[in-house]
Amino acid sequence: MFDGYDSCSEDTSSSSSSEESEEEVAPLPANLPIIKNNGQVYTYPDGKSGMATCEMCGMVGVRDAFYSKTKRFCSVSCSRSYSSNSKKASILARLQVTGKPPTKKAKVLQKQPLVAKLAAYAQYQATLQNQAKTKAGNSAVSVEGFSWGNYINSNSFIAAPVACFKHAPMGTCWGDISENVRIEVPNTDCSLPTKVFWIAGIIKLAGYNALLRYEGFENDSSLDFWCNICGSDIHPVGWCAASGKPLVPPRTVQHKYTNWKAFLVKRLTGAKTLPPDFSQKVSESMQYPFKPCMRVEVVDKRHLCRTRVAVVESVIGGRLRLVYEESEDRTDDFWCHMHSPLIHHIGWSRSIGHRFKRSDITKKQDGHFDTPPHLFAKVKEVDQSGEWFKEGMKLEAIDPLNLSTICVATIRKVLADGFLMIGIDGSEAADGSDWFCYHATSPSIFPVGFCEINMIELTPPRGYTKLPFKWFDYLRETGSIAAPVKLFNKDVPNHGFRVGMKLEAVDLMEPRLICVATVTRIIHRLLRIHFDGWEEEYDQWVDCESPDLYPVGWCQLTGYQLQPPASQSSRENQSASSKQKKKAKSQQYKGHKKMTTSQLKEELLDGEDYSFLQGASDQESNGSATFYIKQEP
Repeated sequence: MFDGYDSCSEDTSSSSSSEESEEEVAPLPANLPIIKNNGQVYTYPDGKSGMATCEMCGMVGVRDAFYSKTKRFCSVSCSRSYSSNSKKASILARLQVTGKPPTKKAKVLQKQPLVAKLAAYAQYQATLQNQAKTKAGNSAVSVEGFSWGNYINSNSFIAAPVACFKHAPMGTCWGDISENVRIEVPNTDCSLPTKVFWIAGIIKLAGYNALLRYEGFENDSSLDFWCNICGSDIHPVGWCAASGKPLVPPRTVQHKYTNWKAFLVKRLTGAKTLPPDFSQKVSESMQYPFKPCMRVEVVDKRHLCRTRVAVVESVIGGRLRLVYEESEDRTDDFWCHMHSPLIHHIGWSRSIGHRFKRSDITKKQDGHFDTPPHLFAKVKEVDQSGEWFKEGMKLEAIDPLNLSTICVATIRKVLADGFLMIGIDGSEAADGSDWFCYHATSPSIFPVGFCEINMIELTPPRGYTKLPFKWFDYLRETGSIAAPVKLFNKDVPNHGFRVGMKLEAVDLMEPRLICVATVTRIIHRLLRIHFDGWEEEYDQWVDCESPDLYPVGWCQLTGYQLQPPASQSSRENQSASSKQKKKAKSQQYKGHKKMTTSQLKEELLDGEDYSFLQGASDQESNGSATFYIKQEP
């Protein structure tokens, strides 16, 4: 097996039985480069290599690069295929001598010349493949007609860098992959029967996707194409040399240069390429510890105040499809990322005093097992012994049932390990079934006055008539105090997001959907995410480190379905669907109606564990706290 390879021309021979003639292409010079895996360029000495034609597939190349002592075949597979066919033909010929009728295989193998037939068939197959590629266009990065490449090119959009998403594949080891990096990619501008490669440079990056241009095209963008950098056919320069793969210049520029060696030496000198272990890192970063049949505790999507047991049904790119354990038809599910703050290990609810809906299933189903606690996202440890949050304190919080709003909120219960139960003022159910749990370090809760300082519209309590809303008046009217500013999370990482950047984002009101989205506002670590093609009322406030944000190309890389933006042609249909979406979301935003005493009793008997409430007593709020707004006299 040879350790290097030469660029080679396409086979121009035609079948002796073919009636069509093809334009004859002159072979490339023999002294074309061999690119080793260290990135250096070598060449065979002039006059020593010569050209040869593979007797199996008809490929033309440098003789010294061919396999076997006789240099009759371009690769091991061709040598073995030829040997196998020869043996079969010999056996079938002997069978005919003995008087046995020839089989179909014998008839096929007897047809001559074999090499010409194979070459003609290969050319035919290559033609079909090229036609399919032409029709497919950018199908490698398109989803149901949507192409990130076309979308970005036609609007001059920019995408958030992969390094912004630490939870995504390669998010922590993307390195300095940037424009002008050279890589080896399949050469689609040729009609050879086997897959061949050529060197291309990155013109533009958009998440995992890159706009590439083959070397030799210079300023010609006619064959530029988009591909996913983490795809299986993308390799660093030198991979072909190490793997024995042919490196062939595109047909369009094949005769543009007479000395490809000098051209590549000039182009590759000082150029960057992917790390040699890039594909291995991609593979390792797409290994996920969560497996089907694992049991977890997850928020009850119908009663946010409690959790339920669910079972991992499937894992896609780190996203989990969880099926609630009591779902007999396995359709009652919930989607979230494995690092989501909404899932916990079995026993978590009881350990911190959180409401939990007991399962009717008395024992684990066969094959189901509890997820090891160390697999879940860790929260920052807090000291609750000193000054701490107290029940009744006021704050501002993102409404989990309407993520486009930040609302006036109240701490309703202080749990263990820094967790808080919070309710939205003016829209709480009588039984507290719409309370929700945030950790004290959560980026979704803010001190009083946060919205005013950052010019964000604060949603006042439902039914509150003294508008515009003023915190000073509201605190005085309700006899409340603001939660101390120093207790909130003030860490702002250097996240790298910029206004206008494109990404793929989960619609948290329908978490099975991942949509084309845009960052429209940045407030410290808080991002305003807009879903392209939808009204602003469906925007969502999301933390910069949220596991529900992904780079452009994540869906294509992991095989998840991407929801494209509403196109111009579908604007008329969008109106109807928008109303349906608004109706569905408004039903979710309303929360639960206040219950009668009998209804409340029925709810309490619905398998819910209230044992942790025994002996609990209300905590009085006293003292004062500073907050962000200026107090009026």
